[in-house]
Amino acid sequence: MNEEELREGLRREMAGITPPPPLSTGAALGAARRTHFRRRAVWASLASAAVVLAVTGFAAVTTPDGRVYQPAGNGPLASPDASGDTKEAWPTGPDGRPQEDRTARAGSKHDQGVHLLNEAVSVIPSGYTTPEDPPSQSAEERTLRTHQAQFEEEVNGVAVWSYSSSVAVAQGKGTGRVIVEVHDAGNPLPAEPCALAQNFWGMQGECQVETVGAAQVGVVVRPGSDERLDQWSAYRHPDGVVVFVAQGVTLDESRPALTKLPFSVPQLAALAVDERFHLK
Repeated sequence: MNEEELREGLRREMAGITPPPPLSTGAALGAARRTHFRRRAVWASLASAAVVLAVTGFAAVTTPDGRVYQPAGNGPLASPDASGDTKEAWPTGPDGRPQEDRTARAGSKHDQGVHLLNEAVSVIPSGYTTPEDPPSQSAEERTLRTHQAQFEEEVNGVAVWSYSSSVAVAQGKGTGRVIVEVHDAGNPLPAEPCALAQNFWGMQGECQVETVGAAQVGVVVRPGSDERLDQWSAYRHPDGVVVFVAQGVTLDESRPALTKLPFSVPQLAALAVDERFHLK
């Protein structure tokens, strides 16, 4: 085909084609915006996916244009536990599987916490009552009588636990509380009576040593700036088990306070030595 025949053929072909509509500036801008928004959404999704993959142990993700997104850092992020202070596996629960956190919710350790609560209720002096939570409340909702068994740490291959109980103590219109906390033998708590007493919940205060038989008990008789409790005693048994007994005139801000504490200082010291709280 020569040049003239080619031009004539193209004219005939173009004449038979329906011409396109004129260009709309608004439509073109709208299409461009939609494409831009879709691209931003894809990148946002990829950024989220990259974070999730980094946390769960994957190192990279491919972007739509074929490039590989590599999270910053030296590898997958470790997933912290609830307390943030240990990476050791939790102790084995009664079902033979590791616990979900430090707290034992069944088994022998849990039962020790229940036992401690019952013993704490039994020592409340006459003239005071120990109100109970409604039966409909779950263990997490209770505030009047609570107990807990908690794994603390492993020392020389031995698991060290602590057990705590809190009992609401009422008289007249006022409500306070009594707390008993016990730490297994092998714990790293101080041996000196007042150093031990001032280690309780990290609270400080004016401490004196009380003699109960042959035992020396540290008793904080006046706390410092911490107002959670008013007095507490501390004793380390010869086998290493540590017992704290604390009392306060208030339970919470919603209830009036007691007019006086349930125990005198000598009574509080004697409770720390009481064999009922010497868990083994």
